[in-house]
Amino acid sequence: MTRPRQQLATALDALDRAFASEEPFPVTGCTYCYGDQDLAALSGPLDLIADDLLSAVAAEVPSHWDDFQRLYRRLAPRIIRSAVTGRLHVDENLIASRLVAAEWTTWEAPLAGAVHDVWAAWWHATLHTRPGPVSVRETLSLITVATGALRPWLDIWAGTRTGTADAQLADFIDDVLVEYEITDLRMGFYDEYDASAELLSWLLTEVRDRADDARLDEPYLLEHHEAGRGTGPGSSDPGGDATREIGGG
Repeated sequence: MTRPRQQLATALDALDRAFASEEPFPVTGCTYCYGDQDLAALSGPLDLIADDLLSAVAAEVPSHWDDFQRLYRRLAPRIIRSAVTGRLHVDENLIASRLVAAEWTTWEAPLAGAVHDVWAAWWHATLHTRPGPVSVRETLSLITVATGALRPWLDIWAGTRTGTADAQLADFIDDVLVEYEITDLRMGFYDEYDASAELLSWLLTEVRDRADDARLDEPYLLEHHEAGRGTGPGSSDPGGDATREIGGG
C-alpha cells in the first residue's frame, strides 16, 4: 500500500473512533418508503445496517426523516468510508449535498475535524493513485461542495508534481472539455457550486505547462477566460469566493 493510501486508511479509522460515541437512537420517518424492519435496523448497531439500506438512506431526501441531521451524523463514518472506497453506489455529488444539508461543519470539533481529515487524505491519495475507486473529477466535486471551497484543493493539485497527478490532470481536462463544459461547470447534485471561473483560470494559468492538450488554446476558451476576469468583451464578475477556508461551509 502506498503512503497516501495508508494515510487515507488511517484517517478513515480515526473517523470511526471519533464517531464511536454517537449512540443509537430510535429512528423515525417515512413508513411508506421504510418499513418497521428498516427503521429498527437504523436504530440499532451501526455495523449491522445492511449495505443496501445504508446506500438508500445516504441518498434519501432529508424530509423523509424526523431527525435527518442526527441520523446522517450517526451514519457518516460508514457513508463516507463507502463513498471514498467506491462501494456506496450513490452519486458522489448527492453525498456532498446531503452532508451540506446535515451541516457537518457545525458538528462537534472532533467529529468535523475527523471528517475534514478524511477529505484531505482522500484528495492526496487520489492524486497519487490511478486509476482509483472514484474518479478525480467526482472526488474533487464531493470535497469542494462539502467544504464550500475549491481553491485549496486546486492548490494541493498544483503542488503535487508527479506523473500520476499529471495523468489525473489529463483525464480531468479530457472530461471537462467535452462540449466546453468547463465554461459552465457546476458541482453538487443541485449545482450548488459554480466552479467554472476558478477551474478555467487555474487550467489556463497555473497548470497549463503540465497539460498537453491543444484544446486549452482554443480561442473560445481564452475569450471566456478573459471575459470572466473582467478584461475582455462581455466581462462579468465570475462570483464566488475562491479563497474560502476549507471547512468553512
